[in-house]
Amino acid sequence: MKHSLLVGALSLAGSAIGAQNSPIRPPDSTAITIHAARMFDGRGVKEDVLVTVRAGRIERVEANVGTRGRSATHDLGAATLLPGLIDTHVHPGWYINRRGALHGRDDDTPAQSALARAGNLYVTLMAGFTTIQSLAGPEDLDLRDAVARWQIPGPRILTSIVQISDSSLSVDSLHSLVRALKVRGADVIKLFASAGLGAGGQQTFSDAKLAAICGEAKAQGLRSVVHAISAASVRAATLAGCTEIEHGTFATKAELELMASRGTIFDPQVCLVFQNYIDHRDVYSRSGFTPQSFEALANAIPTATAMFRQAIATPGLKVVFGTDAVALAHGRNADELLCRVRAGQRPTDALISATSAAASALGLGDHVGQIANGYDADLIAVRGDPTREIAAIRDVVFVMRGGVRFAAP
Repeated sequence: MKHSLLVGALSLAGSAIGAQNSPIRPPDSTAITIHAARMFDGRGVKEDVLVTVRAGRIERVEANVGTRGRSATHDLGAATLLPGLIDTHVHPGWYINRRGALHGRDDDTPAQSALARAGNLYVTLMAGFTTIQSLAGPEDLDLRDAVARWQIPGPRILTSIVQISDSSLSVDSLHSLVRALKVRGADVIKLFASAGLGAGGQQTFSDAKLAAICGEAKAQGLRSVVHAISAASVRAATLAGCTEIEHGTFATKAELELMASRGTIFDPQVCLVFQNYIDHRDVYSRSGFTPQSFEALANAIPTATAMFRQAIATPGLKVVFGTDAVALAHGRNADELLCRVRAGQRPTDALISATSAAASALGLGDHVGQIANGYDADLIAVRGDPTREIAAIRDVVFVMRGGVRFAAP
């Protein structure tokens, strides 16, 4: 697995590396034009489009261009052009080590770990995801900066650096921790309001401590993203003023309506994170997962699916796209979109949740998540029309981030 990822990354580098045979060449002032039969721009569909990109940004978007599209720098034919997809919950630091188990602190050399994590970023980018939010790992800072400097291919990264989970800390200590994370360069604060699925997801932090963490995050100009499984923990985190709730597996109609009334963003998971563990039972069994763990994961899928149906039917609830992708799920992020549509979400709504709505949730809505004048040139194309058949989203034929092309037909 590692060998194939490294070969892929080196092959990519061969086509995207600059004259100094070192970093990926950043965008310049040369105009690039892209033509496609149709475009989902992050909100709706346009036909026969021509997009002009210059210096990493979208300069002009035209529809119904006719024969002018034939002279485009990249004529994508019958493909559908979309904004780069956004996954608001991933763990790119998770990988399978050389012993065939989930990595631990001292399992691999630093170089092996770096290569594996770079491989995770590469396959995620090539699956059409140009922005991710990692929740989180300390290695994210180096990965984020290497991608931003065009040293390695990957999606734009926002990170919480760590996950706040020690409920024994005092309120003053929690305030200090949030401030320290801001100084270290965190883009967001991630905290646990509940135990994990296998432990029933019961609330762990007190209401007062949840309010302290999320309140301090807001005071520092940071968003707060909360792991909450049980209905009680979802309710407590919402009332504490936290920005976004993750999972919410056992949330009921009451909590969903509360989130909607408070403007709280919701990022539920339907299938990928659960099914990925089950599909790789041999690997995760070697990593400490028990038969009871897999049973809990299997039982969670119908529960999460029913909850998701109720969530998308809740008026005013902001539902965004996040997979909680861990080891062996990277690059398969779009599978979660298929599960959401099978659960009853319209394909266009699913795509909005992974583009313009996700960008807004991350505080990036003014420059990513849409194909519009002045936006970053984060563009992908797929064969077919995912607004009609969502499975087409997995057939990516063109990838551009920030005006730099990483894949094209």
